[in-house]
Amino acid sequence: MAEDIGSPMDRFCGSTFWNSTETWYTNNPDFTPCFEQTALVWTPCAFYWVFVVFDFYYLKASLDKNIPWNKLNVTKLLVNLGLLVINALDLIMALVKKGGDSELPLYDLDVWGPIIKFATFLLIFIFIPLNRKYGVQTTGCQFLFWFLLTVFAIPRCRTEVSAASERNKIDASQQPSESDFSWEEYMYVSFFVSFTLYCCMLLLNCFADGQPRQTKYQRGENEIPELSASFLSRITYQWFDKMALKGYRNPLEDKDLWDLRPQDSCSEVMPIFAYHWNQNVRKNYKGRAKVEPKAQFSNGNVTFENPHGEKTGRKKGMASIMPPIYKSFGGVFLFGALMKLITDVLTFAQPQVLSLIISFVETHDTDPQPEWKGIVYSVALFVLAAAQTFILGQYFHRMFIVGLRIRTALINAIYRKALRISNATKKESTVGEIVNLMAVDAQRFMELTTYLNMIWSAPLQIGLALYFLWLQLGPSVLAGLAVMIILIPVNGVIASRIKTYQIRQMKYKDERVKLMNEVLSGIKVLKLYAWEPSFEKQVLDIRDKEIATLRSTAYLNASTSFLWSCAPFLVSLVTFATYVLTSEANQLSVEKVFVSLALFDIMKIPLTVLPMLTVDIAETQVSVKRINKFLNSEELDPNSVLHDSSKPHPMSIENGEFSWGDEITLRNINIEVRKSNLVALVGTVGSGKSSVVQAFLGEMEKLAGVVNTVGKLAYVPQQAWIQNATVRDNILFGQAYDRKRYNKVIDACALRADIDILSAGDLTEIGEKGINLSGGQKQRISLARAVYSDADLYLLDDPLSAVDSHVGKHIFEEVIGPKGLLSRKSRVLVTHAVTFLPQVDSIYVLKMGEISESGTFDQLVKNKGAFADFIIQHLQDGNAEEEELNQIKRQISSTGDVPELLGSVEKAIKLARTESLSDSISVTSADSLMGTGSGGSLRRRTRRQNSHDSVASAASFKKKQEVEGKLIETEKSQTGGVEFAVYKHYIKSVGIFLAAATLVLNFVFQAFQIGSNLWLAKWANDKRVEDDTGLRDMYLGVYGAFGFGQVVVKYFAGLALAMGGLHCSAEIFSSLLNRGLKWPMELFDTTPIGRILSRYSKDVDTVDSVLPNLFAMLLNTSFGVLATIVVISMSTPIFLAVIVPIAVLYYFAQRFYVATSRQLMRLESVSRSPIYSHFGETVTGAPTIRAYNVGDRFIDESDAKVDKNQVCKYPSVIANRWLAIRLEMVGNLIILFASLFAVLGGQTDPGLVGLSVTYALQVTQTLNWLVRMSSDIETNIVSVERIKEYGETKQEAAWELEQDKNKPKYWPEEGRVEFQNFQVRYREGLDLVLRGVSFNITGGEKVGIVGRTGAGKSSLTLALFRIIEAAGGRIMIDGVDIAGMGLHMLRSRLTIIPQDPVLFSGSLRINLDPFEIKTDDEIWKALELSHLKSFVKSLAAGLNHEIAEGGENLSVGQRQLVCLARALLRKTKVLVLDEATAAVDLETDDLIQKTIRTEFKECTVLTIAHRLNTILDSDKVIVLDKGQITEFASPTELLDNPKSAFYSMAKDANLV
Repeated sequence: MAEDIGSPMDRFCGSTFWNSTETWYTNNPDFTPCFEQTALVWTPCAFYWVFVVFDFYYLKASLDKNIPWNKLNVTKLLVNLGLLVINALDLIMALVKKGGDSELPLYDLDVWGPIIKFATFLLIFIFIPLNRKYGVQTTGCQFLFWFLLTVFAIPRCRTEVSAASERNKIDASQQPSESDFSWEEYMYVSFFVSFTLYCCMLLLNCFADGQPRQTKYQRGENEIPELSASFLSRITYQWFDKMALKGYRNPLEDKDLWDLRPQDSCSEVMPIFAYHWNQNVRKNYKGRAKVEPKAQFSNGNVTFENPHGEKTGRKKGMASIMPPIYKSFGGVFLFGALMKLITDVLTFAQPQVLSLIISFVETHDTDPQPEWKGIVYSVALFVLAAAQTFILGQYFHRMFIVGLRIRTALINAIYRKALRISNATKKESTVGEIVNLMAVDAQRFMELTTYLNMIWSAPLQIGLALYFLWLQLGPSVLAGLAVMIILIPVNGVIASRIKTYQIRQMKYKDERVKLMNEVLSGIKVLKLYAWEPSFEKQVLDIRDKEIATLRSTAYLNASTSFLWSCAPFLVSLVTFATYVLTSEANQLSVEKVFVSLALFDIMKIPLTVLPMLTVDIAETQVSVKRINKFLNSEELDPNSVLHDSSKPHPMSIENGEFSWGDEITLRNINIEVRKSNLVALVGTVGSGKSSVVQAFLGEMEKLAGVVNTVGKLAYVPQQAWIQNATVRDNILFGQAYDRKRYNKVIDACALRADIDILSAGDLTEIGEKGINLSGGQKQRISLARAVYSDADLYLLDDPLSAVDSHVGKHIFEEVIGPKGLLSRKSRVLVTHAVTFLPQVDSIYVLKMGEISESGTFDQLVKNKGAFADFIIQHLQDGNAEEEELNQIKRQISSTGDVPELLGSVEKAIKLARTESLSDSISVTSADSLMGTGSGGSLRRRTRRQNSHDSVASAASFKKKQEVEGKLIETEKSQTGGVEFAVYKHYIKSVGIFLAAATLVLNFVFQAFQIGSNLWLAKWANDKRVEDDTGLRDMYLGVYGAFGFGQVVVKYFAGLALAMGGLHCSAEIFSSLLNRGLKWPMELFDTTPIGRILSRYSKDVDTVDSVLPNLFAMLLNTSFGVLATIVVISMSTPIFLAVIVPIAVLYYFAQRFYVATSRQLMRLESVSRSPIYSHFGETVTGAPTIRAYNVGDRFIDESDAKVDKNQVCKYPSVIANRWLAIRLEMVGNLIILFASLFAVLGGQTDPGLVGLSVTYALQVTQTLNWLVRMSSDIETNIVSVERIKEYGETKQEAAWELEQDKNKPKYWPEEGRVEFQNFQVRYREGLDLVLRGVSFNITGGEKVGIVGRTGAGKSSLTLALFRIIEAAGGRIMIDGVDIAGMGLHMLRSRLTIIPQDPVLFSGSLRINLDPFEIKTDDEIWKALELSHLKSFVKSLAAGLNHEIAEGGENLSVGQRQLVCLARALLRKTKVLVLDEATAAVDLETDDLIQKTIRTEFKECTVLTIAHRLNTILDSDKVIVLDKGQITEFASPTELLDNPKSAFYSMAKDANLV
């Protein structure tokens, strides 16, 4: 009966397996029952068995556990059980009803069919509880399995139903006994029950399971819906709809964002990366065979090994970040690669279907095929496209995640490294460059990962395309291939040129950003000196080089883009020409032409991407090198300081030799600090006192000796490092708040009064670098932080320098001294104050980096050595007060025989009696010594980086307009659409002509392109060509002409755009710089430098390199879409009817997306800057962070900031995918309708049909790009908006005015200064700081200005320079009202020696004379007078000695002297001396005073005084109190009058 059946499959079923007449060549297609029961069932089963590995992987990777039983998973189990029962029944029934004695033979199918299904269902049955146990809420494999099973069962439904109706006919016609249909009837029922259950399972698998009970990470209110979205929702991104809708209704804010997926957070990414990195480091060092367990996040710490290794391990080369990246993130990447492979294969199925459609239309008249075939082809085209859409969506999503994770890993690795780099490394690169590693290089990785797979995918696509082309056109393809191959090296050459330019541009950009950073940091000094033009010129010089580099890059880019846009055309031209010219027999048919065009089109993208990719990879290569260099750089040696508790003393250095990386700084140092002792280090400036402290901290390179510390350290640096946080956070520094202890510390450190006057008390926010605090306040906060930390060992680096003597005394008694809070601790104190030395346990005197002597005060005085000289020097300065001197005198006389010392003490006491008067004593005697006076008497010597006098700002801060305690306005992220004005501004900057030219040229290009394609179709349709070679050549010639037109037009279009972009870059930057430098000072005080800097780096970069490319793409894509619509409508006009609904769909997707995406991007960029500013802060404060050993806390903070940024970044990535899926579906609909109409509409011209479907195939990509580009432009144009906003900010008064030119050349000639009822405030809406000040100073007078902190002393000088503008009254100099002058005219004719010495990187010469107008002799003279000549002479480079960023390579004293030299070079009639007595030792200060007395004899000198001896010989004294002058007379006159505030001040100090 069935013996004669041929194939093994036929025998297996007992019936035919495949019958083509029944299935294909018929008007009523159907499959055979055997095919339906084997192939159509086993395909889904095989699919599931193959991909079940993913289900296992998800079980393993799941971070959650334990989903409770619920309706959904119980139903799944029951339905599945039902299927198992039915299959078991099928098997049993088959064994019972067939074979053996029954007349129905038993075939293999009857046994194996149920078994295979049973096994598959059983596997799924096992997975349901497993998934529940391991918290897997949805699985793609199962969904796809049920989907395929259900779809593939549909043909069998039809077969079964028709068979049943046949049976019914037979039953009706015959006697029932004849045939037994019981088996068929059973199969019919069993199949339909199964089919129903399949559908149920499919439906159930559309939903995700419930929430797991146990999760590794807390799942909040705001968890991302993706975690519990079903597979279907995940591939269509339907879970994102909520966000898109919300974003469309009103602009998104931080609180609308979802939490991060735990898998992407630092705490999941870092341990993996650290583990692989450490393995890699270990591989690189022989002689290190430690095995480290996997990096664990047990207490939240990830350790990175130091690639520099112990000094012993021999180095094999740099440890690179690449292998750890592959190992950590390769898995997801490979899965993505698999998806990419699938889509690539699907892409090539499309032209095959296209050729079927064309042949269907061609044979329409001659030999029509059944209509269902045409429909099948159209649907097949649609299905292919749709499958591609979904898989690509997942692919990009995966790649982005990998990119984000790599970025997270790199940023954190860089951060952790920055906490440990040695000083030598730190010197090599500035803070800006290190931040750039994070901001630019890590970012670049993220952008590359998405396209990385193209490295193998592009050649694969090109290869496949060539294979199929060969089938169409034979060897002629080789001609086309040759063109491509010739183009590749051409492009390679161009790409490598582009790369060299890019490296050069990076270099200039780094330089420019570094210089801008310095300019912005020292902006106040630049304004006081009127030096902005010089620095503006320096920046613009770098910028010009950068623009020149960009211009070269632009030319090259235009030529590459031109080569690539013409490549496809040249290739097709050459190929077709070769094909028709090689043989008469070769004729172009429509099918050949359009299938070839479609294939050429497929090649277009990989061919375009490859060269771009090579450039990108080259750039990333540069980034990898930079990151590797940094991560491999030298670290501080953690073993340089031992913690050996067996040693007798808690802190000691034995025979130490230390260096800062170059020459030896300290040699044979022997220090021991006994338990609970106070040890002082004294010596002149630059003798190495601070270096000893650094040596204890392990910051210096130890060349020899032993350093030992036992116990917890606290450290007060010389220049306080203050975080951008509240006062309280700065003091607590991560410890718990203990109110009692905290208050004790605040009182001891004399901070109570300061905190009271701050607007929000100790919850006031402090700006970057402590900008709104005075030097003294910063120093005391820094001290309070140390005291609060309750450590065992204290290293105090000159904490008393920035505060006045009274506060100093108070702090010494209450904190540092033998009765202070720290009396039980071991302390090392670096100090200049002699007064406290008798109370110290032992003293070490440093000289030239060596310890010259040590011992107690008494011993050292007796020695008559370096220490005695130090004391005498101190006494001659005469700035000590009588009571202190008496103390010293008692101390010395008690030690016995030292007559010459006693003599100098006596002299000093006499001097002190006559000149003791200090602004440090408060103006009103009542709160003289302590009480509220403590706040007042901060002698703010050190770097008061801000003009705010704390009281003035305090009174004014009370204004409710300031949100309590907030200084820095949070960066506003703009909401809503970008205004048209911004685009207008951009186009204006590009230039109207170039903009118009670009548009027109692109239009012409598209016209040529359509023309050439239509011409091809005409040619292929023309049957006469076969006999007429002349006609053929004519067709070929015109086709070539079209091509030539395209090529030329395209080149010029590219060029016009590039030139426009450059013009715009130059324009926008110079206006930003020019306007930015003209900001009034108040704006710089309230805007963090990082934020301003990001305009100059990130935003300018966007305008330079991102926007022009985006506009180019936008033009290409929008014209491409237009072309498609035109072509399809020409071929099938009915298509226009569908265009409207499709356009509406498109429009909505686009609007929803743009609104949401734009806001997400803005939030993302706002959340990005804190990462970098926190990083910058860390790099600066690294020594303090290490000393307190709180590195881990900072690492956590950084991680939190990175995560916060990911929270904003992730949704914007998803938004892209959400849009892509929706848009591509719109594109797929266009394909479907274009092909359906072509098939059904009875269109007879195969050429037009081919053309319209070919265009439709491209449109999906184009549509997607169009929206992507338009929204990218909206997102990136924000940079223009931000630059424009900064350029339009309030400006200070004009720098130069016409009438200035009439002023005498040497104005002011006399130097008369008068204030007439002058009032001033710091900012709009704040209280007045000076309230009606009037006084008159004749030319050449020396005037001292005294008053408590906040009385308005500094405001007076700032007003004189118009850093703050008058609110009333006026200032006259030589009878001219300064308000009517250009700022530069005014500022360049006054001289100031500011309080904080600011130097800029560059030569010493540039620092003295940036406009290069002085001769060398003048400069040397100034240096000689400022006592720097010998120092500069000793430098190898002399005047061209390079000064490091911020003058780091000079001591603070030397910097101060450089400022003096600046003043001497200027030498104008009016000199303002804002006294800085901070880090200057007494000698230096003396030098400065002497120089000013002799060199500025004829000048008017205004001194803001902190000390007695400086004002006593002045002609007049101004006493300020609360912004008003209380007294103005000569010092002697005031002291004669017992009623004067002056007198009472003096009396308080026991001077009268």
